Amino acid sequence: MTDVPVDPGVVHRTPVVEGLTEGEEEELRAELAKVEEEIVTLRQVLAAKERHCGELKRRLGLSTLGELKQNLSRSWHDVQVSTAYVKTSEKLGEWNEKVTQSDLYKKTQETLSQAGQKTSAALSTMGSAISRKLGDMRAHPLSQSFSSYSIRHSISMPVMRNSATFKSFEDRVGTIKSKVVGGRENGSDNLPPSPGSGDQTLPDHAPF
Repeated sequence: MTDVPVDPGVVHRTPVVEGLTEGEEEELRAELAKVEEEIVTLRQVLAAKERHCGELKRRLGLSTLGELKQNLSRSWHDVQVSTAYVKTSEKLGEWNEKVTQSDLYKKTQETLSQAGQKTSAALSTMGSAISRKLGDMRAHPLSQSFSSYSIRHSISMPVMRNSATFKSFEDRVGTIKSKVVGGRENGSDNLPPSPGSGDQTLPDHAPF
């Protein structure tokens, strides 16, 4: 095989796009290059404008957070005035009106209202009773103690009187009383000693 010289222009030349002539292709490529150059220029201009805008905001004291709030507020306003939002709001309003006008909703609302009123009345009554009871206890703490003591004393007295110790004490008191009366009638203040008693004295408190 022998080497065949190749034209360099033929190697770098791209095939013509189907449906376009070579002249049309060259014209389109020149326009594409021009548009790409304009895009680069516009990007540079946009970057310069953004820097200038940031400088103005900084001098005016506008923060990024405030700008975000403004954007959100503007976006929400746009949503509210949109056709889809308006239709959805109207539909929800119709559903709400149907639900509130239904018999089931009215009965449920009346039942809950009655239950709330009864609960409030019961709690109010219970609170008043507790407050009144506490007031009575603060006003008469001692009278209740004395009354309970009197009740216990009146209950225990019949039992004590029927006991053997109480009867023995009554007999001894009756004996001493008869001796005192007899001694006074005889003109003597000294009580005769009882037989077998000696010099022993009676205890101060008789056992119960």
